[in-house]
Amino acid sequence: MTFRKRLQYLLVKRINISNKSALTLILDGKVFVNEKSVCENIVVNPEDKVVFEGQIVQEGKQFLYIAFYKPRGIETTLNIEIENNLKSILPFEEELFPVGRLDKESEGLLLLTDDGRLFDKTLRSEHQTEKEYIVTVDKEIDDDFIQRMSEGMMILGKTTLPCRVEKVDSFSFKIILIQGINRQIRRMCYKLGYEVEKLVRIRIGEIALEGLTPNGFRYLKL
Repeated sequence: MTFRKRLQYLLVKRINISNKSALTLILDGKVFVNEKSVCENIVVNPEDKVVFEGQIVQEGKQFLYIAFYKPRGIETTLNIEIENNLKSILPFEEELFPVGRLDKESEGLLLLTDDGRLFDKTLRSEHQTEKEYIVTVDKEIDDDFIQRMSEGMMILGKTTLPCRVEKVDSFSFKIILIQGINRQIRRMCYKLGYEVEKLVRIRIGEIALEGLTPNGFRYLKL
């Protein structure tokens, strides 16, 4: 996880000076953040470069953001003691973690990063991040199914939020959620008498799967 710090705090810790001295340097405009002189005790992000008298106080971290196609049968966990864990199939040297999860039998888009702030930005309910799926079930879909799925229903003691559902063909539909109850789509279908045979996440917010195949990935700029 990554954390923001006050510039004064960063100077105290990195160049071993007092709080008073650090604040004086800042107010005198002697500290540069991203090549610009600052004159107030601003909040510094991990990606910001901080320099004082030619000395690099903080290099400025370059975060990685990756769209990854999680294949079916892989657990969304980095715990190597769990069979078929995500870490065992990732081809990256960097220590990345998944933002959110997909259950073992589901597949599709998973975001990977070393930026801990992305979890908050993407998944907290107040951000209303859309997550879109294509789902194939074991029986033909009718209009009643589409309507009841879109209206929301009680699962695990919670009423699901209304969502957008669109029929793709006789056995498949698209669904867009803005919440993440455990195995939500599978539980909703089961309650209506359907079994999910295939579930693919194709979009998170503005990031789409875009032709990736299982284990495929591409780098993102966020």
